[in-house]
Amino acid sequence: MADTTPLVSESGTPLIKVAEKTTTPTTDRRIKVVNVDKKAVRRAQNEELLKNVNIKAFLGMIVWAEGGGYDFMYGAIKGKKNDKWRFTDYSTHPGPGRDHHTTAAGAYQITKGTWEDHGIKMMGLSDFSPHTQDLIAVDVLRRMKATDALVNSNFLGAMQRASYPWASLEQGPGIGNRYPKQPYRKYQDCLAKYKELGGEAK
Repeated sequence: MADTTPLVSESGTPLIKVAEKTTTPTTDRRIKVVNVDKKAVRRAQNEELLKNVNIKAFLGMIVWAEGGGYDFMYGAIKGKKNDKWRFTDYSTHPGPGRDHHTTAAGAYQITKGTWEDHGIKMMGLSDFSPHTQDLIAVDVLRRMKATDALVNSNFLGAMQRASYPWASLEQGPGIGNRYPKQPYRKYQDCLAKYKELGGEAK
């Protein structure tokens, strides 16, 4: 059986084949311009990272720590299906929530600015579907180099990096989060949830 494991770089980022190469005759001196869709490549790489067991477990842990769901706007009440701050239109980012100002929304409490940066600018995505939310969360972790740590089962390293964008995560055992005014989940509880979801930690 052929090995279907995706090739990865030294940092753990999947290597995606973006174009077939052909030989140009030496007599043809015309300059060839090859356009590469960087957004599509970035999206494809993140799709591959999303398949990683540790990354999937870490994402599930973040959703648990944030305490929301894919259809939550800021201020939605967990468990209340008819909450007016829960949304059903995933065609775009839902915008401000209960305080009419904070735009954190979805399973990872992604702000509109983060959606525009990581979703539209980096991957060419324009909706806010659950899968898009997952890809954006992967891209955020990737920018923080937390995906590198997770590929190598370095949970502590991932927590230290992911605690910047997610206030609900403790930086490390007994350290607290980076935003003291906001509540957070303790490191050991996060580790237990991560392992429960199938993640490996060295």
